[in-house]
Amino acid sequence: MNVSPASAPSYPLGRPLPAEVLVGGHSVWSRYRQYPVFSLPWLRGRSLLFAGVLLVLALMTGFGSGFALQDYRIGVLAGAHMFAAFMLMATAGPALASWVRYRQWPLRKERWAVVFAVLVGIVASYAVDMWASGYIERTVGAALRADGMAQPDISGASTPERILALLVNLASLFVVYGAFGGGLALRAYFSEQRRWQSALQRDALARSRQARHDSDLRLGALQAQVEPHFLFNTLASVRALVRQSPEQAEQTLDALVDYLRATIPRMRGGDAPSTLGQQIDVCTAYLDVMRLRMGGRLAWGVDVDGGLRAHPFPPLLLITLVENAVKHGIEPLRGDGRIDVQVAVEDDALAVRVVDDGVGLQPGIGSGVGLANVREQLQARFGPKASLALRPGAVGGTVADVRVPLEIPS
Repeated sequence: MNVSPASAPSYPLGRPLPAEVLVGGHSVWSRYRQYPVFSLPWLRGRSLLFAGVLLVLALMTGFGSGFALQDYRIGVLAGAHMFAAFMLMATAGPALASWVRYRQWPLRKERWAVVFAVLVGIVASYAVDMWASGYIERTVGAALRADGMAQPDISGASTPERILALLVNLASLFVVYGAFGGGLALRAYFSEQRRWQSALQRDALARSRQARHDSDLRLGALQAQVEPHFLFNTLASVRALVRQSPEQAEQTLDALVDYLRATIPRMRGGDAPSTLGQQIDVCTAYLDVMRLRMGGRLAWGVDVDGGLRAHPFPPLLLITLVENAVKHGIEPLRGDGRIDVQVAVEDDALAVRVVDDGVGLQPGIGSGVGLANVREQLQARFGPKASLALRPGAVGGTVADVRVPLEIPS
């Protein structure tokens, strides 16, 4: 089951990320990362962390400048401008991106807007940094010149040296403004969303498996309700046949044993996947018992390619259709009847049909509990890719047609 990134539900921005989405965020310094990127808790924690580091650097710069110039007023101003410029550089883009996320726009629009917000923040912080750097250079430079201290002079550098210095400067700006100004956060934003999509897909798959398991249990319960009734009636038939026709009674008992051998392991469940071959074996054993119980009035046949027997097939689904055919098609019929189970591959789907020549569709048939469970199981396992249809047969009777996706046996 796939979850489209463009339509996936957004997750709450004010709560910590689930464990399957969270990366890091356990240490004191990175605890803010336990919240979604560009959320207010994330922005607040990140800003406080950067403010603490930059404050230390600003104090060191201010003290160093003041000590060198013997004018701590200039040092304080230089440190304050540096702190303000770097704080804006670190927070402008992420703050704008956080504002975007709280607009709750569609995901595709949000992604473009977040990227644009980070770029706008980088450009704005660059402008402020140039102003702050210019102020510091003018102030400190003037003080240095007043004290007779020489400033670096690159007027005598060669053209290659100037180009190299420019490239190094541009590379430094790219690294500083890109990473420090929100580039790494942008990368974390997209990485977080990929992990969130993966978590949604795993959750949807787990729910689908649970729904399939619950459906199997409901069908198992339904079958368990039918089994005692079928078993008691069969034993009563055997009891009546013991004196009248011991040979037929023995055949009926043998057929009943074969049926129980086929059904009891399936009813116990387990981790082994259910296959089409297993379900057909259950049906053939059941039909043989019913043939003997009905005094030979029922004939049956199975037409399936041996290569399809290993194909996965929901448990207890086919037997429900066969029981319906016997109960509603053949038993009310005066005279002989026939049931055929046909399996074929049609249009990349596995088509399984139960065909009877009984009394045909009657009012109320098709809305019973058994068929409702069959439809529910098909929906839980395959969604719209599977179907169950009842229709009149070509020469009377009823055709129950099941279509499931054609899967490669595991």
